[in-house]
Amino acid sequence: MMSLDRLLQGSPYQGYTYAYPHKTAYRRLREPVTLRDVWAHERREALFLYIHIPFCEMRCGFCNLFTQSRPRTEMVTGYLAKLGREAGIVREALGEARFARLAIGGGTPTFLDEGGLETLFQVTELMGLKRKTIPISVETSPGTAGREKLALLRERGVTRISIGIQSFVDAEVAGAGRPQDRAEVDRALEDLRAARFPVLNIDLIYGLPGQTVPSWLDSIRAALAYAPEELYLYPLYVRPLTGLGRSGRAWDDQRLACYRSGRDFLLSEGYEQVSMRMFRARGVADDAGPIYCCQDDGMVGLGCGARSYTRGLHYSREYAVGASGIRAILADYLARPDEDLATADHGFQLGPEDQRRRYILQSLLQKTGLDPDAYRSRFGADPCADIPGLDELESHGLAGRTPDRLRLTDRGLERSDAIGPWLYSRRVTELMQTYQLR
Repeated sequence: MMSLDRLLQGSPYQGYTYAYPHKTAYRRLREPVTLRDVWAHERREALFLYIHIPFCEMRCGFCNLFTQSRPRTEMVTGYLAKLGREAGIVREALGEARFARLAIGGGTPTFLDEGGLETLFQVTELMGLKRKTIPISVETSPGTAGREKLALLRERGVTRISIGIQSFVDAEVAGAGRPQDRAEVDRALEDLRAARFPVLNIDLIYGLPGQTVPSWLDSIRAALAYAPEELYLYPLYVRPLTGLGRSGRAWDDQRLACYRSGRDFLLSEGYEQVSMRMFRARGVADDAGPIYCCQDDGMVGLGCGARSYTRGLHYSREYAVGASGIRAILADYLARPDEDLATADHGFQLGPEDQRRRYILQSLLQKTGLDPDAYRSRFGADPCADIPGLDELESHGLAGRTPDRLRLTDRGLERSDAIGPWLYSRRVTELMQTYQLR
């Protein structure tokens, strides 16, 4: 583990820890394992279902998601058919299972037409989900958020819609490889509010080419005109094999200044900070529905780019960012015999250390922090004893203790993207560093 002194001398932006371990730590398993065996001894009363639609109308210059732009109609049709067969196979392997959350992401799920979206919800029914019984989140984009599609999503019980705007300044998003028209953005947001989804989330990015702190705040003000229940503020990352990564272009790094100004402004406007990225309007319920805890409950992923979690195994199909790698993996998914969908052959086995580190990361990087008593109840030890160096966060002013929590300070929270990778195990770090990105 790197010393905190050295960590604090570097950039606050080392890597976004949205899941631990990252897919670049996954490898082919020594032996394929049946999904029935994977889930046999897992808690299955409150699972998270994630369905991945790897299609978009365009590939943004900053995007490193597993997605293909403008696929052929026959590929989309074939993918949805495969998804339905996978759902039936996975559901049978799970046996008695209940779901507490559903998220449909991508890519851009609303790239699908209305018929495709109806097929997608038929897939959820194959998994045993009934209409309007759990919170459902769907991702969309300004160019694909048509009124008829929104009406369909609302009728199907979608409770949260998330739209990636990134910036309300056309020149800023164009500079990042995303042609966008402000009039289309405003039209989409007006339609989203008119559809009366309980939760509207707007994604914005800071650090875009040509962006300044004043123009960043202008984008936040423009977003607030639509009274979103949630906002996610993402720092720009320039990653290999993305459009920006290939450009060789450089620009001034104002990300930390933008983050601080955006955070302070949203707090002054009545929003609460949930994590470094997430802000929620005060009084908005946190996913009203069956209890789900990401530290304790599993995730079932359907689709070519989805991952699944159990306590001891995270698994998915292979990962790629480049267009040729994505095409190859999609083609393999569509061509595989259906019986292969009943096994996991690519992933990461979490030993005791990585299970502990994942629990700490999933807790500490949230504003609510880490509950040491809950950790001790789960693992039988104090977190600072299990993870040497964790207590250094306090001595460096990055975390503080209350009687029942270890929480990051404001200084620590703004360095979440450095503290997260700092807490990775040596094994995970080495696997990520030696991964050959496609």
